[in-house]
Amino acid sequence: MKVEALIFNLITVFCLVTAVVYGVWSREPIGTTALALSGGLTALIGGFFWFVSRRIDARPEDRKDAEIADGAGELGFFSPASYWPFGLAFSAGIMGLALAFWYPWLVLIGAVALIVTIGGLLFEYYVGQNAHS
Repeated sequence: MKVEALIFNLITVFCLVTAVVYGVWSREPIGTTALALSGGLTALIGGFFWFVSRRIDARPEDRKDAEIADGAGELGFFSPASYWPFGLAFSAGIMGLALAFWYPWLVLIGAVALIVTIGGLLFEYYVGQNAHS
């Protein structure tokens, strides 16, 4: 996680320095605010990665003497044939459109669709024919 923290913190420094230079040079508040907020968001992510990297063991990506084989092994379980991600993306798109055009009735439909699809994705292997007992 140290590599990721370094990358995001460098992006933070770049955004903040660019915001200062852009703000002084152009005197345009919108772009300066956008750059400053981008720096803040990347600082949030970089800070989280730095915080986590101090509490976990060093990964192969964090060690200079690591070999490629050190990173081998199982990375986790990924569902081979799930339709829930498609439904989740569709319901997030509906919610985005509803918020962009501010249709309260569509916001309600999008929120319900998001809750159902998030629950379906989360509990896919706990109910029905795929349940493991």
